[in-house]
Amino acid sequence: MENKPERPNTVAGLLEKRAQLAGIIKFHRAELRKVICDLDHIDATIRMFDAKADINRVARYPTKHRATKGQASVFVLRMLKAADRPLTSLEIVQAQIKARGLKADEETIVLMRKRVGATLTAQQSLGFVRSIPMEGRYKGWELVR
Repeated sequence: MENKPERPNTVAGLLEKRAQLAGIIKFHRAELRKVICDLDHIDATIRMFDAKADINRVARYPTKHRATKGQASVFVLRMLKAADRPLTSLEIVQAQIKARGLKADEETIVLMRKRVGATLTAQQSLGFVRSIPMEGRYKGWELVR
């Protein structure tokens, strides 16, 4: 007895899509090899002019604003859920910078603090978090349980 698929058109379509994706992967791997080769040639040319040049010193940091929709809210709510005390926005920001591998300079901290503050305010208006007055001008945040 032959084992025939129940829906041959579905299987044929999936096989065709798989072949298409495999072809795309093959194409991009070839392109990647070309780019790596080009980069090696540029590195060799740089070394011809400056043998001591540090070609690996150009390190990129993740873009500061590349968070997908809802990612900040999820991170903030998880932080507050795991905390055993109210957290300040700065504490949340420092944990987020560390988790995302960002450079912890003043500009990044200010930008992230504004975003975390906006997230906390939005979550407060939805009734998920509340602010707690803390010592000085600080405000702590905790989950509404």
